[in-house]
Parts: sequence; structure tokens; C-alpha cells
Amino acid sequence: MPTYDYYCEANDRKVEVIHKMSESIANWGELCQRSGAALGDTPAETPVRKLISGAAIVGSTGSGPEPACASGGCCPGGMCGLN
Repeated sequence: MPTYDYYCEANDRKVEVIHKMSESIANWGELCQRSGAALGDTPAETPVRKLISGAAIVGSTGSGPEPACASGGCCPGGMCGLN
């Protein structure tokens, strides 16, 4: 299952939790219950939001640099580093 980061503005905390892609967490109480974090002074009904995070590369072996763009025109000026 994927790992997600949620942020609570009320207490300025970021908490990591694992759940199915089809699920979501709406408030601090749900987040604490799912992650095992302490509720603390923050009311359980306080809203939280899922943070956008980068995706992991599936199947990467780390065996070397990525191949250059086949078309030669995917990254103007070589900004992506693939020459």
C-alpha cells in the first residue's frame, strides 16, 4: 500500500500514514488513529490535507543514467539532463 503525508494547519504537523489509494483521511482524529500519533491538544475534527509528493520510479535498478531522448527534442536546452 502507498504511503501518504498529511498536514494539519492547526498544529503545523506533518504525519505519514499508509492506506489504500481509494481511501482518504479528512481530519486529525482519523489521521492519529491510522498513524498511531497522539491526538494531543488538537481537536479530533480539525481538518487535514493530503500533501502532494513525488512518485517513486517503479522497476528502477539504479544501474546507470537514463537514456537520452529518442527524439532529441523533449527538453529544450537539455534542462532535464538527458542529452
